[in-house]
Amino acid sequence: MAAPISFRNYLTVTGGYWAFTLTDGAIRMLVVLYFHQLGYSPFQVAILFVFYEFFGIVTNLVGGWLGARLGLNVTMHLGMLLQVFALLMLTVPNTWLSVPFVMLAQAFSGIAKDLNKMSAKASVKTLVPANADARLFKWVAILTGSKNALKGMGFFLGAVLLEWFGFRVALLILAGGLFVTLIITFLLLPHELGKSKAKPKFSKVFSNSAPINWLSAARFFLFGARDIWFVVALPVFLSEVLGWSFTQVGGFLALWVIGYGIVQASAPVLLRIKQRAPNARAAQLSVFSLLIILISITLSLGQNWSPEIVIVVGLLIFGVVFAINSALHSYLILAYADHDSVALKVGFYYMANAGGRLAGTVLSGWGYQQYGLEGCMWLSTGFVLIALLLSLFLPISNKRSY
Repeated sequence: MAAPISFRNYLTVTGGYWAFTLTDGAIRMLVVLYFHQLGYSPFQVAILFVFYEFFGIVTNLVGGWLGARLGLNVTMHLGMLLQVFALLMLTVPNTWLSVPFVMLAQAFSGIAKDLNKMSAKASVKTLVPANADARLFKWVAILTGSKNALKGMGFFLGAVLLEWFGFRVALLILAGGLFVTLIITFLLLPHELGKSKAKPKFSKVFSNSAPINWLSAARFFLFGARDIWFVVALPVFLSEVLGWSFTQVGGFLALWVIGYGIVQASAPVLLRIKQRAPNARAAQLSVFSLLIILISITLSLGQNWSPEIVIVVGLLIFGVVFAINSALHSYLILAYADHDSVALKVGFYYMANAGGRLAGTVLSGWGYQQYGLEGCMWLSTGFVLIALLLSLFLPISNKRSY
Protein backbone atom coordinates (compact mmCIF):
# COMPACT_ATOMS: atom_id res chain seq x y z
CA MET A 1 0.00 0.00 0.00
CA ALA A 2 2.94 2.33 0.71
CA ALA A 3 4.10 2.40 -2.91
CA PRO A 4 0.76 3.63 -4.35
CA ILE A 5 0.54 6.31 -1.63
CA SER A 6 4.10 7.46 -2.40
CA PHE A 7 3.31 7.58 -6.11
CA ARG A 8 0.11 9.54 -5.45
CA ASN A 9 2.07 12.04 -3.35
CA TYR A 10 4.69 12.26 -6.11
CA LEU A 11 1.96 13.07 -8.65
CA THR A 12 0.55 15.72 -6.28
CA VAL A 13 3.97 17.34 -5.82
CA THR A 14 4.57 17.24 -9.57
CA GLY A 15 1.16 18.74 -10.37
CA GLY A 16 1.70 21.59 -7.92
CA TYR A 17 5.17 22.21 -9.33
CA TRP A 18 3.73 22.30 -12.86
CA ALA A 19 1.12 24.91 -11.92
CA PHE A 20 3.72 27.07 -10.19
CA THR A 21 6.13 26.79 -13.11
CA LEU A 22 3.49 27.95 -15.60
CA THR A 23 3.02 31.14 -13.56
CA ASP A 24 6.80 31.58 -13.18
CA GLY A 25 7.37 31.50 -16.94
CA ALA A 26 4.27 33.59 -17.64
CA ILE A 27 5.12 36.38 -15.19
CA ARG A 28 8.62 36.72 -16.66
CA MET A 29 7.25 37.10 -20.19
CA LEU A 30 4.53 39.49 -18.99
CA VAL A 31 7.07 41.71 -17.26
CA VAL A 32 9.51 41.73 -20.19
CA LEU A 33 6.88 42.50 -22.84
CA TYR A 34 4.72 44.91 -20.85
CA PHE A 35 7.52 47.04 -19.43
CA HIS A 36 9.27 47.16 -22.79
CA GLN A 37 5.94 48.42 -24.14
CA LEU A 38 5.87 51.09 -21.41
CA GLY A 39 9.21 52.40 -22.68
CA TYR A 40 11.67 50.75 -20.31
CA SER A 41 15.13 50.35 -21.81
CA PRO A 42 16.58 46.82 -22.20
CA PHE A 43 18.97 47.53 -19.32
CA GLN A 44 16.09 48.64 -17.07
CA VAL A 45 14.15 45.49 -17.96
CA ALA A 46 17.18 43.36 -17.07
CA ILE A 47 17.58 45.19 -13.74
CA LEU A 48 14.00 44.20 -12.84
CA PHE A 49 15.15 40.58 -12.48
CA VAL A 50 18.30 41.12 -10.38
CA PHE A 51 16.43 40.75 -7.08
CA TYR A 52 14.64 37.70 -8.49
CA GLU A 53 17.99 35.94 -8.85
CA PHE A 54 19.67 37.42 -5.75
CA PHE A 55 16.94 36.39 -3.35
CA GLY A 56 17.04 32.90 -4.80
CA ILE A 57 20.48 32.53 -3.19
CA VAL A 58 19.19 33.61 0.23
CA THR A 59 16.00 31.58 -0.08
CA ASN A 60 17.72 28.32 -0.91
CA LEU A 61 20.07 28.77 2.03
CA VAL A 62 17.29 29.49 4.54
CA GLY A 63 14.57 27.47 2.82
CA GLY A 64 16.30 24.12 3.28
CA TRP A 65 16.58 24.81 7.01
CA LEU A 66 12.91 25.83 7.23
CA GLY A 67 11.89 22.75 5.24
CA ALA A 68 13.76 20.48 7.64
CA ARG A 69 12.18 22.13 10.69
CA LEU A 70 8.64 22.84 9.48
CA GLY A 71 8.20 20.23 6.74
CA LEU A 72 8.36 20.53 2.96
CA ASN A 73 4.58 20.81 2.71
CA VAL A 74 4.79 24.14 4.58
CA THR A 75 7.66 25.61 2.54
CA MET A 76 6.17 24.43 -0.76
CA HIS A 77 2.88 26.17 -0.10
CA LEU A 78 4.51 29.23 1.41
CA GLY A 79 6.23 29.58 -1.97
CA MET A 80 2.90 29.32 -3.78
CA LEU A 81 1.32 31.93 -1.49
CA LEU A 82 4.21 34.36 -2.04
CA GLN A 83 3.87 33.90 -5.82
CA VAL A 84 0.16 34.77 -5.61
CA PHE A 85 1.14 37.89 -3.62
CA ALA A 86 3.83 38.84 -6.17
CA LEU A 87 1.34 38.51 -9.03
CA LEU A 88 -1.23 40.67 -7.22
CA MET A 89 1.41 43.31 -6.43
CA LEU A 90 1.79 44.06 -10.13
CA THR A 91 -1.94 44.73 -10.63
CA VAL A 92 -1.56 48.25 -9.16
CA PRO A 93 -1.98 51.34 -11.40
CA ASN A 94 0.85 52.16 -13.82
CA THR A 95 1.92 55.18 -11.75
CA TRP A 96 3.00 52.77 -8.99
CA LEU A 97 5.07 50.57 -11.31
CA SER A 98 8.46 52.15 -10.69
CA VAL A 99 11.66 50.14 -11.11
CA PRO A 100 12.12 49.67 -7.31
CA PHE A 101 8.48 48.54 -6.89
CA VAL A 102 8.70 45.97 -9.69
CA MET A 103 12.08 44.77 -8.39
CA LEU A 104 10.42 44.21 -5.01
CA ALA A 105 7.63 42.19 -6.64
CA GLN A 106 10.24 40.16 -8.52
CA ALA A 107 12.11 39.59 -5.24
CA PHE A 108 8.97 37.97 -3.78
CA SER A 109 8.58 35.94 -6.97
CA GLY A 110 12.21 34.78 -6.75
CA ILE A 111 11.76 33.75 -3.11
CA ALA A 112 8.56 31.92 -4.05
CA LYS A 113 10.16 30.08 -6.95
CA ASP A 114 13.12 28.76 -5.01
CA LEU A 115 11.03 27.77 -1.98
CA ASN A 116 8.75 25.79 -4.28
CA LYS A 117 11.57 24.24 -6.30
CA MET A 118 13.62 23.20 -3.26
CA SER A 119 10.54 21.72 -1.60
CA ALA A 120 9.34 19.81 -4.66
CA LYS A 121 12.73 18.26 -5.45
CA ALA A 122 13.55 17.41 -1.83
CA SER A 123 10.09 15.82 -1.49
CA VAL A 124 10.95 13.29 -4.19
CA LYS A 125 13.79 11.97 -2.03
CA THR A 126 11.43 11.36 0.88
CA LEU A 127 8.97 9.45 -1.32
CA VAL A 128 11.50 6.93 -2.70
CA PRO A 129 12.90 3.98 -0.68
CA ALA A 130 16.58 4.23 0.26
CA ASN A 131 17.62 1.37 -2.06
CA ALA A 132 15.69 2.50 -5.15
CA ASP A 133 18.28 4.78 -6.84
CA ALA A 134 17.11 4.00 -10.38
CA ARG A 135 13.55 5.03 -9.48
CA LEU A 136 14.88 8.16 -7.78
CA PHE A 137 16.73 9.16 -10.97
CA LYS A 138 13.64 8.57 -13.11
CA TRP A 139 11.29 10.47 -10.82
CA VAL A 140 13.57 13.50 -10.40
CA ALA A 141 14.35 13.57 -14.14
CA ILE A 142 10.64 13.60 -15.01
CA LEU A 143 9.89 16.27 -12.39
CA THR A 144 12.77 18.52 -13.47
CA GLY A 145 12.34 17.99 -17.21
CA SER A 146 8.60 18.53 -17.22
CA LYS A 147 9.12 21.69 -15.16
CA ASN A 148 11.46 23.15 -17.75
CA ALA A 149 9.14 22.23 -20.61
CA LEU A 150 6.26 23.91 -18.79
CA LYS A 151 8.36 27.02 -18.15
CA GLY A 152 8.70 27.37 -21.90
CA MET A 153 4.93 26.95 -22.21
CA GLY A 154 4.61 29.60 -19.50
CA PHE A 155 6.47 32.08 -21.76
CA PHE A 156 3.84 31.43 -24.43
CA LEU A 157 0.97 31.55 -21.91
CA GLY A 158 2.11 34.93 -20.60
CA ALA A 159 2.29 36.41 -24.10
CA VAL A 160 -1.16 35.04 -25.03
CA LEU A 161 -2.81 36.27 -21.82
CA LEU A 162 -1.23 39.71 -22.31
CA GLU A 163 -2.56 39.94 -25.86
CA TRP A 164 -6.04 38.61 -25.08
CA PHE A 165 -6.78 40.07 -21.64
CA GLY A 166 -4.22 42.78 -20.92
CA PHE A 167 -1.60 42.95 -18.20
CA ARG A 168 -3.71 43.14 -15.02
CA VAL A 169 -6.40 40.61 -15.94
CA ALA A 170 -3.65 38.20 -17.02
CA LEU A 171 -2.04 38.53 -13.59
CA LEU A 172 -5.38 37.95 -11.85
CA ILE A 173 -6.01 34.79 -13.91
CA LEU A 174 -2.58 33.41 -12.99
CA ALA A 175 -2.96 34.29 -9.30
CA GLY A 176 -6.42 32.70 -9.13
CA GLY A 177 -5.33 29.47 -10.79
CA LEU A 178 -2.29 29.10 -8.55
CA PHE A 179 -4.32 29.78 -5.40
CA VAL A 180 -6.76 27.00 -6.28
CA THR A 181 -3.80 24.65 -6.86
CA LEU A 182 -2.36 25.67 -3.48
CA ILE A 183 -5.53 24.64 -1.66
CA ILE A 184 -5.76 21.28 -3.45
CA THR A 185 -2.13 20.23 -2.96
CA PHE A 186 -2.04 21.41 0.67
CA LEU A 187 -5.00 19.18 1.50
CA LEU A 188 -3.63 16.15 -0.38
CA LEU A 189 -0.02 16.07 0.86
CA PRO A 190 0.96 14.74 4.30
CA HIS A 191 1.80 17.61 6.65
CA GLU A 192 4.93 15.87 8.00
CA LEU A 193 6.46 15.56 4.51
CA GLY A 194 10.24 16.10 4.67
CA LYS A 195 10.29 17.26 8.29
CA SER A 196 13.54 16.29 10.02
CA LYS A 197 13.25 14.09 13.11
CA ALA A 198 15.69 16.39 14.88
CA LYS A 199 15.40 20.19 14.81
CA PRO A 200 18.57 21.22 12.94
CA LYS A 201 20.40 24.36 14.01
CA PHE A 202 20.76 27.18 11.50
CA SER A 203 24.50 26.46 11.23
CA LYS A 204 23.56 23.15 9.56
CA VAL A 205 22.47 24.99 6.39
CA PHE A 206 26.13 24.94 5.31
CA SER A 207 27.03 21.52 3.98
CA ASN A 208 29.80 19.55 5.68
CA SER A 209 29.68 16.89 2.96
CA ALA A 210 32.60 17.06 0.52
CA PRO A 211 30.67 15.46 -2.41
CA ILE A 212 27.79 17.93 -1.99
CA ASN A 213 30.21 20.86 -1.78
CA TRP A 214 32.03 19.78 -4.99
CA LEU A 215 28.71 19.18 -6.77
CA SER A 216 27.34 22.56 -5.65
CA ALA A 217 30.48 24.36 -6.83
CA ALA A 218 30.25 22.62 -10.22
CA ARG A 219 26.57 23.55 -10.44
CA PHE A 220 27.43 27.23 -9.82
CA PHE A 221 29.76 27.36 -12.82
CA LEU A 222 27.55 25.23 -15.08
CA PHE A 223 24.49 27.42 -14.71
CA GLY A 224 26.62 30.54 -14.81
CA ALA A 225 28.05 29.23 -18.12
CA ARG A 226 24.57 28.73 -19.58
CA ASP A 227 23.23 32.13 -18.54
CA ILE A 228 26.33 34.08 -19.64
CA TRP A 229 25.27 33.67 -23.25
CA PHE A 230 21.62 32.69 -22.95
CA VAL A 231 19.98 35.35 -20.75
CA VAL A 232 20.91 38.69 -22.36
CA ALA A 233 23.55 38.13 -25.04
CA LEU A 234 21.64 35.62 -27.17
CA PRO A 235 18.27 37.44 -27.37
CA VAL A 236 20.00 40.75 -28.12
CA PHE A 237 22.22 39.11 -30.78
CA LEU A 238 19.25 37.43 -32.47
CA SER A 239 17.30 40.70 -32.50
CA GLU A 240 19.96 43.30 -33.27
CA VAL A 241 22.50 41.39 -35.37
CA LEU A 242 20.39 38.75 -37.10
CA GLY A 243 17.31 40.98 -37.35
CA TRP A 244 14.83 38.53 -35.80
CA SER A 245 11.49 39.95 -34.64
CA PHE A 246 10.51 39.85 -30.96
CA THR A 247 8.04 37.09 -31.78
CA GLN A 248 10.73 35.01 -33.49
CA VAL A 249 13.16 35.51 -30.60
CA GLY A 250 10.56 34.70 -27.94
CA GLY A 251 9.18 31.74 -29.88
CA PHE A 252 12.61 30.23 -30.51
CA LEU A 253 13.69 30.57 -26.88
CA ALA A 254 10.37 29.15 -25.66
CA LEU A 255 10.72 26.15 -27.98
CA TRP A 256 14.32 25.68 -26.85
CA VAL A 257 13.27 25.60 -23.18
CA ILE A 258 10.43 23.18 -23.95
CA GLY A 259 12.78 20.90 -25.89
CA TYR A 260 15.35 21.18 -23.12
CA GLY A 261 12.73 20.01 -20.63
CA ILE A 262 11.64 17.10 -22.79
CA VAL A 263 15.23 15.89 -23.13
CA GLN A 264 15.75 16.27 -19.38
CA ALA A 265 12.64 14.23 -18.61
CA SER A 266 13.78 11.61 -21.13
CA ALA A 267 17.30 11.33 -19.67
CA PRO A 268 16.66 7.90 -18.06
CA VAL A 269 15.58 6.55 -21.46
CA LEU A 270 18.41 8.25 -23.38
CA LEU A 271 20.96 6.91 -20.90
CA ARG A 272 19.24 3.51 -20.90
CA ILE A 273 18.69 3.52 -17.14
CA LYS A 274 16.74 0.46 -15.97
CA GLN A 275 17.83 -1.01 -12.65
CA ARG A 276 21.17 0.68 -12.09
CA ALA A 277 21.37 4.43 -11.55
CA PRO A 278 24.12 6.58 -13.12
CA ASN A 279 27.08 7.89 -11.16
CA ALA A 280 29.41 10.89 -11.27
CA ARG A 281 31.30 9.48 -14.26
CA ALA A 282 28.31 10.21 -16.51
CA ALA A 283 28.17 13.80 -15.20
CA GLN A 284 31.90 14.27 -15.84
CA LEU A 285 31.60 13.01 -19.43
CA SER A 286 28.64 15.27 -20.15
CA VAL A 287 30.51 18.36 -18.85
CA PHE A 288 33.48 17.47 -21.04
CA SER A 289 31.09 17.21 -24.02
CA LEU A 290 29.71 20.68 -23.19
CA LEU A 291 33.24 22.08 -23.22
CA ILE A 292 33.90 20.67 -26.71
CA ILE A 293 30.54 21.97 -27.98
CA LEU A 294 31.13 25.51 -26.69
CA ILE A 295 34.65 25.68 -28.12
CA SER A 296 33.30 24.47 -31.49
CA ILE A 297 30.49 27.07 -31.54
CA THR A 298 32.82 29.91 -30.55
CA LEU A 299 35.47 29.05 -33.12
CA SER A 300 32.78 28.64 -35.81
CA LEU A 301 31.50 32.17 -35.12
CA GLY A 302 34.94 33.47 -36.12
CA GLN A 303 34.71 31.82 -39.55
CA ASN A 304 32.78 33.00 -42.59
CA TRP A 305 29.92 30.60 -41.90
CA SER A 306 26.35 31.75 -41.40
CA PRO A 307 26.10 32.91 -37.77
CA GLU A 308 22.39 32.07 -37.81
CA ILE A 309 23.06 28.41 -38.64
CA VAL A 310 25.98 28.20 -36.21
CA ILE A 311 23.94 29.62 -33.32
CA VAL A 312 20.73 27.68 -33.96
CA VAL A 313 22.39 24.30 -34.56
CA GLY A 314 24.95 24.88 -31.81
CA LEU A 315 22.30 25.89 -29.30
CA LEU A 316 20.23 22.79 -30.07
CA ILE A 317 23.21 20.46 -29.53
CA PHE A 318 24.24 22.39 -26.41
CA GLY A 319 20.67 22.12 -25.06
CA VAL A 320 20.54 18.34 -25.41
CA VAL A 321 23.83 17.74 -23.58
CA PHE A 322 23.16 20.42 -20.95
CA ALA A 323 19.72 18.94 -20.22
CA ILE A 324 21.19 15.48 -19.64
CA ASN A 325 23.92 16.94 -17.44
CA SER A 326 21.36 18.90 -15.41
CA ALA A 327 19.25 15.76 -14.91
CA LEU A 328 22.33 13.89 -13.69
CA HIS A 329 23.18 16.68 -11.25
CA SER A 330 19.61 16.84 -9.94
CA TYR A 331 19.80 13.12 -9.24
CA LEU A 332 23.28 13.17 -7.69
CA ILE A 333 22.38 15.80 -5.08
CA LEU A 334 19.54 13.57 -3.87
CA ALA A 335 21.71 10.45 -4.05
CA TYR A 336 24.47 12.07 -1.96
CA ALA A 337 22.02 13.41 0.69
CA ASP A 338 20.52 11.24 3.42
CA HIS A 339 16.75 11.17 3.95
CA ASP A 340 16.71 13.09 7.22
CA SER A 341 18.72 16.10 5.99
CA VAL A 342 17.65 16.17 2.36
CA ALA A 343 15.97 19.59 2.59
CA LEU A 344 19.15 21.16 4.02
CA LYS A 345 21.39 19.61 1.36
CA VAL A 346 19.08 20.44 -1.54
CA GLY A 347 18.69 24.01 -0.25
CA PHE A 348 22.48 24.48 -0.10
CA TYR A 349 22.89 22.99 -3.58
CA TYR A 350 20.25 25.24 -5.16
CA MET A 351 21.77 28.24 -3.41
CA ALA A 352 24.83 27.57 -5.56
CA ASN A 353 22.55 27.15 -8.58
CA ALA A 354 20.94 30.55 -7.94
CA GLY A 355 24.36 32.14 -7.42
CA GLY A 356 25.49 30.81 -10.79
CA ARG A 357 22.39 32.22 -12.48
CA LEU A 358 22.95 35.63 -10.90
CA ALA A 359 26.61 35.69 -11.95
CA GLY A 360 25.69 34.53 -15.44
CA THR A 361 22.97 37.17 -15.80
CA VAL A 362 25.31 40.02 -14.83
CA LEU A 363 28.18 38.71 -16.98
CA SER A 364 25.83 38.21 -19.93
CA GLY A 365 24.94 41.89 -20.04
CA TRP A 366 28.45 43.14 -19.28
CA GLY A 367 30.18 40.62 -21.55
CA TYR A 368 27.98 41.32 -24.55
CA GLN A 369 28.35 45.08 -24.14
CA GLN A 370 32.15 44.79 -23.92
CA TYR A 371 33.02 41.89 -26.22
CA GLY A 372 29.91 40.81 -28.13
CA LEU A 373 28.51 37.29 -28.38
CA GLU A 374 31.91 35.67 -29.03
CA GLY A 375 33.28 37.21 -25.84
CA CYS A 376 30.34 35.81 -23.90
CA MET A 377 30.94 32.39 -25.46
CA TRP A 378 34.57 32.39 -24.31
CA LEU A 379 33.50 33.43 -20.81
CA SER A 380 30.98 30.59 -20.85
CA THR A 381 33.67 28.16 -22.02
CA GLY A 382 35.89 29.19 -19.11
CA PHE A 383 33.06 28.54 -16.65
CA VAL A 384 32.44 25.07 -18.11
CA LEU A 385 36.16 24.26 -17.86
CA ILE A 386 36.09 25.15 -14.14
CA ALA A 387 32.93 23.03 -13.71
CA LEU A 388 34.70 20.09 -15.34
CA LEU A 389 37.71 20.39 -13.02
CA LEU A 390 35.43 20.56 -9.97
CA SER A 391 33.43 17.54 -11.18
CA LEU A 392 36.59 15.42 -11.16
CA PHE A 393 36.47 15.47 -7.35
CA LEU A 394 33.03 13.83 -7.21
CA PRO A 395 32.99 10.27 -5.81
CA ILE A 396 32.04 7.69 -8.41
CA SER A 397 30.01 5.66 -5.91
CA ASN A 398 26.63 7.08 -4.81
CA LYS A 399 26.79 5.19 -1.51
CA ARG A 400 26.60 7.64 1.38
CA SER A 401 29.62 6.52 3.33
CA TYR A 402 30.96 10.05 3.73
